[in-house]
Amino acid sequence: MAPMGIRLSPLGVAVFALLAVGVLYHFYSGFLAGRIAIFRKLPGTDRVDLRELLALSVEAAMRGGEEVKRVMEGGELNGKSKGKTKEGMDEMLTTGDLLSHQMMYNLIKNTFPTIQVFSEERNIGATPEITSWDHAIPKEILDKASATEEVSSDSITVWIDPLDATQEYTEKLLHYVTTMVCVAVNGKPVIGVIHKPFADFTAWGMVHGGSNVSMRKSYNEKKPKIIISRSHTGTAKTFAQKAFGNDSDIKEAGGAGYKVLSLLNIPDDKQPDHADVYLHVTNIKKWDICAGNALLEALGGQMTTLEGKAIDYTDTELNEGGIVASIGVSHKTLLERLPNLKTIKTQ
Repeated sequence: MAPMGIRLSPLGVAVFALLAVGVLYHFYSGFLAGRIAIFRKLPGTDRVDLRELLALSVEAAMRGGEEVKRVMEGGELNGKSKGKTKEGMDEMLTTGDLLSHQMMYNLIKNTFPTIQVFSEERNIGATPEITSWDHAIPKEILDKASATEEVSSDSITVWIDPLDATQEYTEKLLHYVTTMVCVAVNGKPVIGVIHKPFADFTAWGMVHGGSNVSMRKSYNEKKPKIIISRSHTGTAKTFAQKAFGNDSDIKEAGGAGYKVLSLLNIPDDKQPDHADVYLHVTNIKKWDICAGNALLEALGGQMTTLEGKAIDYTDTELNEGGIVASIGVSHKTLLERLPNLKTIKTQ
C-alpha cells in the first residue's frame, strides 16, 4: 500500500512560510548584528566629540607647561643638540622637552587610544607615565565653544609640540616658550591650543566652534609689521624687505607659537610683541605651526605656504613651502606682494 502524503491546506502553507521567513530573519539579523558589532569595535571607528577633544587639548598643553616650568625651576635642563636642521642649525633637546612630551602624549593616548598623535619628541629612555583625565569640560569652553560635532577617530591627527622655542628656553628667554596642541580632521586643522607656561596664559580656538581670544581692532596692511624667526634672519629679512620695502618694520622672535600670538589681541603682559604678518621662508615642522594655523582659522585668519597653498596635516612631518600667516589683512593681497623665494636665495 502506498504511503499516504501529507496534504496542507492553503492556510497551513501560509503559516509554514511565515515560520520559515521568521527563522531566516532572526538568523540573518543576528548574523548582521554580530557583523555590525565587530565593525564598531575595529580600531579607529570610535566617534569623538570635538569639544571634548578641545578640553583635553587645553589640559594637555597646560600639564606639559607645568613640566616645562618645573624643570626650569629645578635648574637641570641638561640641554644638548639632537642634530642639525636642514639649514645647519642645532636642534636643542632638554629634560623639559622630554617630560612635557611624556605628559602630553600619554594623556592624549590614554584618553583616546585610537587617535594618531605626532610629537616632536619620543619616549626615549623613559617609562611612559600613566596619566588620566576626568573628561570634565571647563565652563569657559562650554560657554564659548557652543557648537561642536562628532568625528570618526580615524579621521583625526593630533600634533603636539611639548616645548616650542627650546633654544630660547636654554637662554632663559622664557616669554617665547609655549606648549602646543593641534587637532586636524582629514588633514585640516580645526583645534589649536597655544599655552604660555611662564605667562600663565592659554589661547585656544576651534574652527566654527569659538575661541577665548580675538583679533585686534586694526592692522596695517600697507606697511605691515613683519615678525620672523630669530634663527633664520638673513633670508627672511631680505624676503620681507623685497615684499614690503627696505624700511619695513621687521621683528625677530623665537617660537612659532609666540609669533602667531603676536597677530592677535592679547594683553602686553602676556604677549610683549604685536605684528601684522608672520613670515617663515625655510622648512618648518608641522607640530610647530598646526596649532597656530587652527587658531587663526578659528578667528577668520589664514596660514598658507608662501605660494598660497593650504597645509595638509594628515601625516608627513615637514612643511617645505614656508609660511605666511595673517589675520585682519587681505591674505590674497599679501600673497601677491611676495617675491619669488628662489630669486632671493640666489642673490
